[in-house]
Amino acid sequence: MKLMTIKFASLLLGIFLACTSGAYAEETQDDTLMNKDQVNGKVEESKGKVKEATGVILDDKAMKKEGNVQKNLGKAQSGVGDIKKKLHKDIKEGN
Repeated sequence: MKLMTIKFASLLLGIFLACTSGAYAEETQDDTLMNKDQVNGKVEESKGKVKEATGVILDDKAMKKEGNVQKNLGKAQSGVGDIKKKLHKDIKEGN
C-alpha cells in the first residue's frame, strides 16, 4: 500500500510540474520569456528528477535509470531552446 502511495504522489507531482510550467511556453519577441523547447525541456528534466528520486526511494534501479535518461533528455531539449533563442536574438540584432 505504501509503495502505491509513493508512486501515485510522484505521478501527481510530475503532472503538476508539467501543467504549471507549460503555461509559460509562449513564442514571443520578448527575451525574458522562455521558448517552447526551453519550457518543455525543463518540464521533462523535472519529471526525470522526480522519477529518479522515486526510483532511489523505492530501490527500483530501472525507474532510477529511466528518470536519469529523461532528466538528461530534458536538459538537451532545454539546450536546443537556448540555442534557438540566441540565434533568434542574433538575427533580430543583425549579428
